[in-house]
Amino acid sequence: MNGTHRTLLTGATGTLGRALRSRLREAGHEVRAASRSPPTAGGAADRSDAADVDWVELDLLDGTGLRSAVEGVDVVVHAASAPRGDSEAVDIRGTERLLDAAAEADVSNVVYVSIVGVDEIPLSYYEHKLAAERSVEGSAVPSTIVRATQFHPFVFDLLEAVSRLPIWPLPTEFRLQPIDVGEAADAIVERATPEPGGRVPDVGGPAARTVGDLARAYRDATGSRRPIVRLPLPGSTAAAFRSGAALCPDRTVGSVTWEEWLTAGE
Repeated sequence: MNGTHRTLLTGATGTLGRALRSRLREAGHEVRAASRSPPTAGGAADRSDAADVDWVELDLLDGTGLRSAVEGVDVVVHAASAPRGDSEAVDIRGTERLLDAAAEADVSNVVYVSIVGVDEIPLSYYEHKLAAERSVEGSAVPSTIVRATQFHPFVFDLLEAVSRLPIWPLPTEFRLQPIDVGEAADAIVERATPEPGGRVPDVGGPAARTVGDLARAYRDATGSRRPIVRLPLPGSTAAAFRSGAALCPDRTVGSVTWEEWLTAGE
């Protein structure tokens, strides 16, 4: 990287945001980290990885703090999302607000983090991410769109949710390509430059796996003996996951396997 760039990171307290914070700093960025609830000085979250950035309060739902957050910024890495909340309000409307403010502030590049398969899987959250992509592409501000496959913690949380049941009902034929969060963050940071890239190649984990395979590896790692049974889910969304719509087999960027991630105790 030539020179130092001031970079606004949205979603800075999330799973991906935490990985991006440290990697952006290591790459020489001056990081302005945005969150609805920034860490308070001296609080439990005020660790070295949180304290070494400029924290700002930003609420994409109503635009609070938006204009001041983008002021003087060269690059925006937009990792904020609401997969379990109001994704239409946050991922679509919030992104549109951010783009308008970034355009007014003459931001050089908005890097939008999306998901592999949003254009093929008719899941409402994915549809909202796709709509946000289209807003990014149609905005006056220059941009880059990076799609990544599911992170290891996503798969882990899915399996943790059923781990205490006597039988694990799972969509065993769903096909995923989980990636280490840090490796995904590395690929995103490479795009966090003043030069926009448009829609860039996808970022995927080292191998395509079925949920059944991932569940058996999780069961082995945790010492469980619970039986895994196939949960037959109907509909076009389930069919898309079974068909491999969430995969990018020609873009195996990550190298950390699911088993290695489990062994590392992440």
